[in-house]
Amino acid sequence: MLNFNYCNTTRYVYGPGEHLSTGAQLRPMVNGKILLHYGGGSVIRTGLLDRIRKSLDAAGISYVELGGVKPNPSVALVREGITLCRQEGVELVLAVGGGSVIDSAKGIAVGVPNHCDVWELYSCKGSVPEHNPLPVATVLTLPAAGSENSPNTVLTDEATMRKLGFKHMMLRPVLSIVDPTLFLTLPQAQMAYGACDMLCHIFERYFTNTTQTDLTDALAEATMRTIMHEARKLNTNLQDADAWGQLALSGTIAHNDLLGLGREQSWACHGLEHELSAVYDVPHGAGLAVIVPAYMEAVWKYNPGIFAQWAVNVMGVAPHRDTAAVVQKGISRLRSWYRDLKLPQTMQELGIPADADYAAMAQAACRVYDREAEHPALPGVHPVTAEEATAIYKAAAI
Repeated sequence: MLNFNYCNTTRYVYGPGEHLSTGAQLRPMVNGKILLHYGGGSVIRTGLLDRIRKSLDAAGISYVELGGVKPNPSVALVREGITLCRQEGVELVLAVGGGSVIDSAKGIAVGVPNHCDVWELYSCKGSVPEHNPLPVATVLTLPAAGSENSPNTVLTDEATMRKLGFKHMMLRPVLSIVDPTLFLTLPQAQMAYGACDMLCHIFERYFTNTTQTDLTDALAEATMRTIMHEARKLNTNLQDADAWGQLALSGTIAHNDLLGLGREQSWACHGLEHELSAVYDVPHGAGLAVIVPAYMEAVWKYNPGIFAQWAVNVMGVAPHRDTAAVVQKGISRLRSWYRDLKLPQTMQELGIPADADYAAMAQAACRVYDREAEHPALPGVHPVTAEEATAIYKAAAI
């Protein structure tokens, strides 16, 4: 196990009806004005936005609003939010939405106190802002990305078709309200995309070469099993609030870095998928369902022990001396789970054109993680070169 330094300061408020306490929960945290940040559509249609406004009004909290966040959130809207917050003297950003809204809120929060263009922080890997971000709070409407308890944010620059992440420990929300009744109106596809994203957040931490990680292995395996079990339940009954609660908590734990303590982390699959969603605007979870099995097929042989352990402990494959057969059966069962959740499994099903420039996307993905190397590679159990990444894309094409 490797050295680690972990601090989690999010106040996590869970339970049916807890979104109605948003104003009361925030009151001790703010003295001035906040930004109410959201997407549109469902938060308006379901009346949630009005209920949040009433909660803030009842608590005497002053706010300005910025809606319009879309999936794969845009840096252009973040820049608009930064300008608004500076003009209004905003001191906290409240995100009401899923991962895209929360990521957008975090982008605004880090941009407001810093004078550089916010995209510089995302595009220059390792950049450290001059000033700490504004605090962020969330009311979660879609369990998936885990942004409600993570220090991470991902934005897309539509002008250059790049999708990049940024991490700052002060971006871990100060408050996150997780109310499972807010998930009951979600469509099956959103549930499936979210569960797939959660699972991959664990894969990126679990499939590494670090040894002596028995505790985080066991925690990761239990969380993966829970995600898969609860997603199957929701696949037949989207009104199961208890299942939504279990899935939401699993999604939080999957990405608050508890499961990554003391171990290397990969993020190769996310790197490969980010190019797909940046260039073709596919849903992130759908892209991961296509990328992950192809990636596993390409790299499992470099550390067969951890993949066999996963196949046995998570996918329920019987142990056998034929490690390759155990791993292949595990991957096959993962594909079946994806299929049961109606997730795509090929580039063709994603709508990616046959003439897609996989080589260019592979090169771009590798450069994100290794900007200075002559031959950049994606991290993980095996450093995936641009040529190997191209082969993974092509293996998932049809």
